[in-house]
Amino acid sequence: MRIDSLLPQEIDLSRSAARTLTDPDGYDGLWIGESAHDPWLQALIAAEAAPRCEIGTAVVIAFARSPMTVAHSAYDLARYTQGRFVLGLGTQIKQHVERRFSMPWSEPALRMREFVAALRAIWATWHDEVPLDFRGRFYTHNLMTPVFSPARHQWGPPPVYLAAVGGAMLQLAGEVADGMITHPFHSRDYLQKVIVPQIGQGAARAGRDMSEVAVVGSVLVAAGRDSAEVARATAGVRRWLSFYASTPAYLPVLEFHGWGHIHEQQRAMSQQGAWDEMAKSLPGELVDILAVVGSPSEVGAELVRRYEGGATRLSLNLGPDTSPEVHREVLAAFRTALTA
Repeated sequence: MRIDSLLPQEIDLSRSAARTLTDPDGYDGLWIGESAHDPWLQALIAAEAAPRCEIGTAVVIAFARSPMTVAHSAYDLARYTQGRFVLGLGTQIKQHVERRFSMPWSEPALRMREFVAALRAIWATWHDEVPLDFRGRFYTHNLMTPVFSPARHQWGPPPVYLAAVGGAMLQLAGEVADGMITHPFHSRDYLQKVIVPQIGQGAARAGRDMSEVAVVGSVLVAAGRDSAEVARATAGVRRWLSFYASTPAYLPVLEFHGWGHIHEQQRAMSQQGAWDEMAKSLPGELVDILAVVGSPSEVGAELVRRYEGGATRLSLNLGPDTSPEVHREVLAAFRTALTA
């Protein structure tokens, strides 16, 4: 099991953060999200600053773009990184796709299936000289002239990972993707009893073995060397968890653990803009289930306990204020526990 970090969102810190998090014996990889900044730019910067590590997007919003634009950026990054790039795709929710990106939204699992197929058809044209003739329900790509075709390179197209929450998307990841990226709003039991079995169902339907699908566990972590540091880190984690608890898409996780009743409470407070109250009201027991909290040695050991055998690799979000020393201690404790 490999261990990665989510790259902080501050784009002006991308280069220094990537160096700090990966050298000399740091994380195995870095993941870049898409929120306030362009993920392609951050991936390029991280690839330069961390030349030994894998670089992935977690995630690029697929439905904000066409398969052709994504194919170009991802193929170029695969070449630039000499095969170290992983393309992670996500759907976003309807309101953001339609109202923020002004793009069409419908049947997300079917649309994502076709998006991935279109990507691979485009890459086959560039990499294997297969004529481009992709005609789908949502996307059509049947024109490619030499001036717009990137040169074939030895590293080939990148692996495609899908972010998934619901059953349809989890099964789709098992069917068509090289890997699946969990949402951070999950628990050990939810991973083992809901997420992995659904991926397995999709893989079996496609005649694949579950081992062909990498599972990236995205984990919210609150780590500190004393009680004050842990408390500050936990406050940040609480804010994220309370936001997710207010979002209908993540209600199944709450219901799985018998906490479905707090969703409406959190949702009502979010509509009032009562963000601090939301975070404070989140039950401590739920925080301990959905995040990993404690000293670096406790966190490292708990990550192995929760995820060994269930995840191929982890992507940790320790928060932007976590010191490099805490990162190093968490990594050391994790690697010690993993080999114990």
